[in-house]
Amino acid sequence: MMTPEELLTTTRTVRKRLDLDRPVPLDLVKHCVQVALQAPSGSNTQQWQWLVVTDADQRAELGRLYRRACREYLDSDGAAGKLFADDPARSEVQQRVGDSVAYLADRMGDVPVLVVPCLETASAELPAGNQAGLWASLLPAVWSYMLAARSVTLGTAWTTLHLKYEQEAAEVLGLPKNVHQAALIPTAFYTGATFKPAARQPLEEVLHLDRW
Repeated sequence: MMTPEELLTTTRTVRKRLDLDRPVPLDLVKHCVQVALQAPSGSNTQQWQWLVVTDADQRAELGRLYRRACREYLDSDGAAGKLFADDPARSEVQQRVGDSVAYLADRMGDVPVLVVPCLETASAELPAGNQAGLWASLLPAVWSYMLAARSVTLGTAWTTLHLKYEQEAAEVLGLPKNVHQAALIPTAFYTGATFKPAARQPLEEVLHLDRW
């Protein structure tokens, strides 16, 4: 049984270690979504909606959109593998990240379960103003889903590149105009047995007390 701290510090993005051949029981995914529904929601509105995609044709279409968007991303100056080029140690890590992004892009449509968390609003247009407050009513729940998945030996990755083609993805999913996608979460059993905390910036470099 993992401690809360272990769960929080070893829930990693899983790309190369997703088991593409092992089916994922739908009840297991439902359990993770049920856990996610305990996340905070602004004014308790609970505007979240969850699409769990298992149909092979739909997964293939979403995978096609993701692959197209990812290739454009990998060609851009902001691609993960091109960042921190002047820092040899960090650049090496970034290149590994870039390789794993490309790996998943070629296989997204083969992942057994794709979860698309969405936000339902009153109209097709997102309300003006506090977008942080709006999306904060969904995004903590998405992270809770990923933590719950980790606790039952499922691997996940938080991806959003497909949103470059959000309308096309919405058509694949049959979404109403007032339902907005937040992410595309590949979900599968993972291969291997170990995860460890990732290297992060020292606390002293990011923590500010009282003022900047």
